[in-house]
Amino acid sequence: MDKRNNSIGCTVDTCKFHCQDANYCSKNVIEVSACNCTAKTSDNTCCQSFEAKTNY
Repeated sequence: MDKRNNSIGCTVDTCKFHCQDANYCSKNVIEVSACNCTAKTSDNTCCQSFEAKTNY
């Protein structure tokens, strides 16, 4: 299992980079981008590093 990155919290357990034993990401770096041109809240942003698990 990948080691968790204590600097990146994550609750998306359908992502292949999610640490199943804790709510953290296993990637060293993630990319976050706006879902639209005028992002003003966190609801308007997305983790572009997301990759779906193949089995869950």
